[in-house]
Amino acid sequence: MGRPKMSEVVRMLKGDGLAERWKEWQKEEIVRQDLNNHNHHPTSNWIVADSSTLFAAEEDPEVHLGQLKRFSLRELQVATDGFSDKNIVGRGGFGKVYKGRLVDGSLVAVKRLKEERTQAGELQFQTEVKMVSMAVHRNLLRLRGICMTSTERLLVYPYMVNGSVASCLRDRPESQPPLDWQIRQRIALGAARGLAYLYDRCGPKIIHRDVKAANILLDEEFEAVVGDFGLAKFMDYKDTHVTTTVSGTIGHIAPECVSTGKSSEKTDVFGYGVMLLELITGQRAFDLAQRVNDDDVMLLGWVKGLLKDQRIETLVDSDLQGNYNDDEVEQLIQVALLCTQGSPMKRPKMSEVVRMLKGDGLAERWKEWQEEEKFLLDLKNHNHHPTSNWIVADSCTVFAAEEYPVYLQQLKRFSLRELQVATDGLSDQNILGMGGFGTVYKGRLADGSLVAVKRLKKEHSWVLQFQTEIEMSSVAVHRNLLRLRGFCMTPTERLLVYPYMANGSLASCLRERHESQPPLDWQIRQRIALGAARGLAYLHDHCDPKIIHRDVKATNILLDEEFEAVVGDFGCAKLMNYRDTHVTTAVRGTIGHIAPEYILAGNCSQKTDVFAYGIMLLALVTGKGTFDLVRPANDDDVMLLDWVKGCLEDRRLETLVDSDLQGNYNDDEVEQLIQLALLCTQWSPMERPKMSEVFRMLEGNGLAERWKEWQKEEMFRQDYNNHNHHQASNWIVADSTSQIPADELSCPR
Repeated sequence: MGRPKMSEVVRMLKGDGLAERWKEWQKEEIVRQDLNNHNHHPTSNWIVADSSTLFAAEEDPEVHLGQLKRFSLRELQVATDGFSDKNIVGRGGFGKVYKGRLVDGSLVAVKRLKEERTQAGELQFQTEVKMVSMAVHRNLLRLRGICMTSTERLLVYPYMVNGSVASCLRDRPESQPPLDWQIRQRIALGAARGLAYLYDRCGPKIIHRDVKAANILLDEEFEAVVGDFGLAKFMDYKDTHVTTTVSGTIGHIAPECVSTGKSSEKTDVFGYGVMLLELITGQRAFDLAQRVNDDDVMLLGWVKGLLKDQRIETLVDSDLQGNYNDDEVEQLIQVALLCTQGSPMKRPKMSEVVRMLKGDGLAERWKEWQEEEKFLLDLKNHNHHPTSNWIVADSCTVFAAEEYPVYLQQLKRFSLRELQVATDGLSDQNILGMGGFGTVYKGRLADGSLVAVKRLKKEHSWVLQFQTEIEMSSVAVHRNLLRLRGFCMTPTERLLVYPYMANGSLASCLRERHESQPPLDWQIRQRIALGAARGLAYLHDHCDPKIIHRDVKATNILLDEEFEAVVGDFGCAKLMNYRDTHVTTAVRGTIGHIAPEYILAGNCSQKTDVFAYGIMLLALVTGKGTFDLVRPANDDDVMLLDWVKGCLEDRRLETLVDSDLQGNYNDDEVEQLIQLALLCTQWSPMERPKMSEVFRMLEGNGLAERWKEWQKEEMFRQDYNNHNHHQASNWIVADSTSQIPADELSCPR
């Protein structure tokens, strides 16, 4: 935190800002020196004269301690009766908290860290001290002072007379009245105010990471005070999240934090939503979950069901004895459900929560949420993939194996009017492409960004196509895969909104480019081959379940402004379990790109995508469509791939390579790409490489060995065929799919 960024270093070297930065540093050094003059622990390395600090691996904090009182150990021993067990008011993973009375009569809570010196303990001490320099608000716990000796680390806080929300809800003595409904509403608002301050008024913002009823303290007026910053993290305003080891309390940790370690203010919002349910029900998150599991449903689904059926009394804390307002309880439950949505993008910010608790905007936000829930249920009712559990009413979610978990709710729901305006009323002049699925239009949104709007045809399969493309976007997130920005759904329309690909598709660049547009050079073609392979390898190896694209071709390899390959059009895609070797389906895809085992038996696997990728590589090398390639092969009365092999063996590369390149290519590189195409298009799917192997071979790893092995096998097959009078099956020719009904091959292109 104290060191400048390198961009600041550059400016300072140019004479901009160094004097001011140096002056500020000198002031901070004086504060550190003053502290060190009182430091009786020479080996303590968290704050010493040379600014060495015990830092977490990913932090370099500056601690400002000037405003804090430095207590002596003797003062705190006297205040707590020698840290008597009778004065313990709390215990935790880092130590104990004692009630104490200082010589001035004020009550304090003294947090005594465990005696053993651990990095985690030192880091907690440092973190809590650090936060005090940033966060000063009536709804945030204020640190009064510290004590540090060779054997002790102690933090001194004001004593909270009424304990915590958790203790008032679940551990109160019989003589103490329960929290009434008005106090609970005030607690909800106060905690929201404190958390909103951490995110919107601190620079850098602070992520608490352990929001729960036990950490919402209550002063003498039952005003909520957010406490325990031992797990808190700083986050720059330009960042969307920080990645750390998972910390927090089970039952309160947001799903994206559990699966990836990524924390943001929205993970705190999730914890706050669970805390609201504790406040309403009086129960622990685990106790609530236990009641839910008895009925084999999810916690939030159970709460939603009770709310829908107007069974408020089942939810509300029995200690209230009916003394509450049904509408106010319902509204607080609505806020809790909005805060605990699966997608962090869809959760409100804490500042929005504060406004909703004050009655501003909750009705509109809840109505919007209900419409989305109805949409999810409609999709579920039309789901033709019974094994795919990607979206259900209780917010179950599919996670990619190595990526941030992506949920449907992250997608923007566009209004039809927005997209009509963006595309000039879906004007024919803005049409980018047409296919079996419908029409794609170029559009410009109100923020100026360009998009491609896919308008689906109104036919029996449009709901399935719509669902499939949304489904895949929830599983597959990668730079070489087309990202779905949003959707629009009305009773008569289904539209999908994608980023606009400035350079169109590979097919359009090869065969439909304008005369003023230069052809794709050889280096760009190699990059396209590598990028497409990387994207497909991700689908096959890093999504769970894996995704089979089923329509890999030059038309579906899109090119961004940097000519980076982006695999698009998931309308034919299928999910496949890792334990399965293939799935059997009606044949889908584009004639000329469909693998033989798929045509003959309907068996689809990742190796059918590998076959189609090999055909796409031939298009990349030759600049021709599949049918244009088949024609010269048929003129010579041989099969397509045999003809390609012949050209390669005879070193007739000029016959194969796109004439638009005008000889500007490397013969060895062309030969290697053709070798790879032939390996990918072998008859047997078992013999084809996996896409991850293809990717490695494109990077120069293993192709020579694989090709040599293939040549040996080819020689063996030829020797066998010379003695075999069984004519080979003409498995890939122009009319090889003529027996398959046309409608089964008319997948979107």
